[in-house]
Amino acid sequence: MGRRQFKRKERSVLAGGASYTGPMPSAALEDPAAPHDWVGIEASLDAHGHAVLPGLLTAAQCEALAALYPRQEGFRSRVVMARHGFGRGEYKYFAYPLPPLLQELRHALYPRLAPIANRWSHQLSLATRYPDRLDSFLRRCHAAGQTRPTPLILRYGEGDHNCLHQDLYGELVFPLQVAILLSRPGRDFEGGEFVMTERSGEGQRAEVVPLDQGDAVVFTVHQRPASGRRGVRRLAMRHGVGRVHAGLRHTVGLIFHDAA
Repeated sequence: MGRRQFKRKERSVLAGGASYTGPMPSAALEDPAAPHDWVGIEASLDAHGHAVLPGLLTAAQCEALAALYPRQEGFRSRVVMARHGFGRGEYKYFAYPLPPLLQELRHALYPRLAPIANRWSHQLSLATRYPDRLDSFLRRCHAAGQTRPTPLILRYGEGDHNCLHQDLYGELVFPLQVAILLSRPGRDFEGGEFVMTERSGEGQRAEVVPLDQGDAVVFTVHQRPASGRRGVRRLAMRHGVGRVHAGLRHTVGLIFHDAA
């Protein structure tokens, strides 16, 4: 199937081309989430727990984001995964303020996903309801002591991988998150497939989600509802990255809840 083509303005990763101190995204900017098939995305999330947004970023935007990784400024911490039993590779958490492109994407994607999150919460008989806007949800996180930003950039080299896991950073959890592949498969790296698993009382299932450079995958953080023989059942979800056979793989992760 061909990708939907649309006209879009290039947006700088860094305000002023040098630092993260630029203005918040303007409402006048084009909504980067608008061109995608959100009816189809919702159906895929309900059926599989994940959905792909083809070409969310251009190659130039991907390369500019990947080029941030070696910098010292703009990040709050660096994690070497092998030291914690997370796999092999490393990642860095961005500090606030986020790079404007990521700030814009985070705020544009959240209101598209909040109605799905609320419906899932209702189906799972949970009391949590998510506000329409990310600013409101982040205020709730910060009031609960979850004040550290969670968007991150991950780097995998040859032999690296990410063990199956769930990105839970406190009591407040938004049930969907986004990963964007910044590198081009077959040119920049080999292997390194994005993997999801689901587990329920009826068994387990694993699935590889193919991605190209600039593609995003929206996926379940930890649990989702599914129809079963006795009504709605709860599926436990995890995600990870298969072993990189060669090259260098960069990914951006957009998590909507902040960390304690």
